[in-house]
Amino acid sequence: MVSRTLKVTNRAGIHARPAAAIVKTANRFKSDLFLEKDTMKINGKSIMGIITLGATHQSTITMVCEGPDEQEMADAITLLFENRFEEG
Repeated sequence: MVSRTLKVTNRAGIHARPAAAIVKTANRFKSDLFLEKDTMKINGKSIMGIITLGATHQSTITMVCEGPDEQEMADAITLLFENRFEEG
């Protein structure tokens, strides 16, 4: 299991486009992805689940990856957050 704390740094937060990018990236891996914000824990391979988190600018999210390629998945998802989902 790999667990990391991620910060949403793009101004618009996680809306449909970033959520789709997370799901697309996560689905390249066999591992499970869970995202947690406050008391909510969702499946990170579900676009609706991600949007339901309501992650706005400067929100903190805990990412948990579990499975055979968990480290690679964690690195790829972390990179998405660090690059602000390519939104500048």
